[in-house]
Amino acid sequence: MEAAKGLQTSERFRIGALLAVAGGLLDAYSYLTRGGVFANAQTGNIVLLGVRAVEGNWNGVLHYLLPVLAFAAGVIVAECIKARLREVRVVHWRQVTVCMEIVLLALVAFLPQQFNALANIVVSFVCAVQVESFRKVRGNTFATTMCTGNLRSGTERLYQYFRTGQKDHLMRAAQYFGIILFFIAGAALGAWCSGVLNLYTAAVACIPLLIALLLMRR
Repeated sequence: MEAAKGLQTSERFRIGALLAVAGGLLDAYSYLTRGGVFANAQTGNIVLLGVRAVEGNWNGVLHYLLPVLAFAAGVIVAECIKARLREVRVVHWRQVTVCMEIVLLALVAFLPQQFNALANIVVSFVCAVQVESFRKVRGNTFATTMCTGNLRSGTERLYQYFRTGQKDHLMRAAQYFGIILFFIAGAALGAWCSGVLNLYTAAVACIPLLIALLLMRR
């Protein structure tokens, strides 16, 4: 897993780009085919949860609360895997989390529409595992399942470049915006696949994850 100059393979831009494609695809998938839930952006779910509470729609509250709780559980599970496998040299703990993502998403693809709540719970769990496991790209803090933090950091780096003229800031800004573009591409792919494959679109997210897993094995 260790790459040149002390940079882990899991922190390479190509890995981050593949994970961002999967993240964007899953967000579009859960919103378009699984009842308007955001698998990645739990802020949106929390806002809608509050709206449903004011309306007195307690089924709606539960509809958005469960993915939020599943996201929190995913963070805990990722940390547990890291703690248990961090010193294991046969396999890297991040490879284990990606394998888990692939298996769970393959199962989600075959859940019928009446199990949308379960599908959203699993997808939110998967996205939390991913965002907790992969937090850096080339040494910079990134998120591959949401864009707000990347947009803030990229814009800050761009400002620093215009203020100082240091090309390192421009390069890092380009990396942040690049991840955002791959996320958008994933969302567009998810929207297109949802119209063609419907619920099976979740399985498409397994492809960039599998490629990332193979690259990490190098």
